[in-house]
Amino acid sequence: MELQRILGANVRHYRRAKGWTLERLASEVGVSRETIGKIERGVSAPLFDTVEKLAQALGVSPIVLFNAQPFPAGERGRLLAEINSTLANLNDKKLAGALRMLAAFSDH
Repeated sequence: MELQRILGANVRHYRRAKGWTLERLASEVGVSRETIGKIERGVSAPLFDTVEKLAQALGVSPIVLFNAQPFPAGERGRLLAEINSTLANLNDKKLAGALRMLAAFSDH
């Protein structure tokens, strides 16, 4: 399930970065809006063929959708993965706010 969550968060991130709706990505990939929604929520595991179509539509390598950035083991890694997933779900305005909050916490 963790891999599904990571894939979903990354698909959502790259879709939003392109400014696309669920409908637009679904149309590009040839699946339903509901399928894209389930993938992004991490409740559906797409076939490899679908992952390749998602990656092509989003302009990234399929490997990137499975998160190319490894997290450390243990509690720190779990927390970083959860933070990454949460941030991927934010719109641009909220993401900018989160960055300001993190900068304040880290004294930068």
